[in-house]
Amino acid sequence: MTATSSRIKGFLQKVPSRKTFSIYRFLPFFFKLETVMECFMINVQIGQETFYDVYRRKWSERKCQDKLEGLTT
Repeated sequence: MTATSSRIKGFLQKVPSRKTFSIYRFLPFFFKLETVMECFMINVQIGQETFYDVYRRKWSERKCQDKLEGLTT
């Protein structure tokens, strides 16, 4: 086992409520992580677009393409 692995294992052992909640004791951490990711995708612009700008544009392009394919068949 490497030093990094043992540090991670030691950190995980320090998270409280090990017996009571088992693996579910990490859920609050993941909820907070998801919140931070969501805020990042909404608010941070890379170039001129955010993640959701790209998502909406691609979604509408796919819908239009599906309609065009429906008309040709």
